[in-house]
This record gives sequence, C-alpha cells and structure tokens, in this order.
Amino acid sequence: MANLVVGIAGGSGAGKTTVAQNVLKLLSSDTGRPAQATLVEQDAYYRSLDELGATERERVNFDHPDSLDNTLLLDHLRAMKRGEPVRRPVYDFKTHSRTGSFAWLEPRAIILVEGILIFSVPDLREAMDLKIFVDTDADLRLMRRIRRDLQERARSLESVFEQYERTVRPMHIEFVEPSKRWADVIVPEGGFNETAIEMLAHTIRRLLGERT
Repeated sequence: MANLVVGIAGGSGAGKTTVAQNVLKLLSSDTGRPAQATLVEQDAYYRSLDELGATERERVNFDHPDSLDNTLLLDHLRAMKRGEPVRRPVYDFKTHSRTGSFAWLEPRAIILVEGILIFSVPDLREAMDLKIFVDTDADLRLMRRIRRDLQERARSLESVFEQYERTVRPMHIEFVEPSKRWADVIVPEGGFNETAIEMLAHTIRRLLGERT
C-alpha cells in the first residue's frame, strides 16, 4: 500500500486537531468524498497505571515522553504502513487509566499522527514522511486547555492550574518547544491559518502522487 505518514505536533491546546481536520477537508474536496486517512492520537498510548492508586496517578508527569508507550505506537505505525489494521488502546483521561477496550485503526493512504511529543522520540520521527509543528501563543494554548479539561475531562480549575505549573509548562519548555527544530513545516496561528492549510494540502497531494 502506498501511504504517507504525516506527523502533527505542537503544545497542548495548539490546535493540532483543527489543522488535521481542515487539511482533510481540503483533500476530500478533490474527489467529493472523505479523504482516505487514519488519525492516530498519541494520547491514546499513555502507559497503563493499574499498579497505582487514584491519588498516585494524579501525581504522574503525563507531559514527559516516558509516560507514553511509544514502542507500541511505533509498532502500530509500522504495521499500518504494511497495510495491516491495528487495535489501539482506549484511554480514560478522567481516571488516568486504560479502559481495557480497543479501537480498530485501518491503514489508509494518509496516516496522520498527532501528539505533543511525537517529534521528541527519534524512532517516531524517522517513521514520518512529513512533520508539521503547530505553533500557537502560550496564553491561547492555556485557555484552550482550561476549557477542554473542565468540559471533557471532569477536572477542577485548581487542578488544571496545578498541573500546568508542575508539568505542562516545564515539559513544554524541555521537550515540546525544542522538537520544533525537527519540523518540515511550522504552522503559526493553528488551524485557522488558511494559507498554511492550503499549502499543507498541496504538499500532501504532491507526496502522495509521487508514491502512486
């Protein structure tokens, strides 16, 4: 199967999902049908913490690369590049644990990999054909994170601020921001930068065409 692995990185709340959705929207308009793409979210690959109690899980640094099972993620990417479907774990952000169930990911022409730390792991970087970094101001990223965690992950405002100060901001400075140097394309202003989105769609079309 001729496929293209596209990595989309950036800080928490940068707008990575919006970039992916808008790029796919442009690609699907080429044929009038949904683009053949699979979205792989690094967030689904947090390690299982079954041995820890609820209080201990709250103290884990989820913004460090070691908190993620990147070996499993890489195995899944390689399998999909071979044309094989994979079962990815389902993660519950409210309890900080895997649910025990799985979601099937089918290999497609475009494999989008999204996550804040995907460029921080050399083997993951090497598996990608195109690396995109979504660059968004810290204050906007924080506001988006607050909204998401309050509405979708049942967190308190105090816990959001505590985690941001304890791990999110320090790990962004240590791992996420430096990983920008590995990007082929940097998208400022997130998914609302129409010029950048059009350029990305054009690049993906060209790269796919070279493989068919």
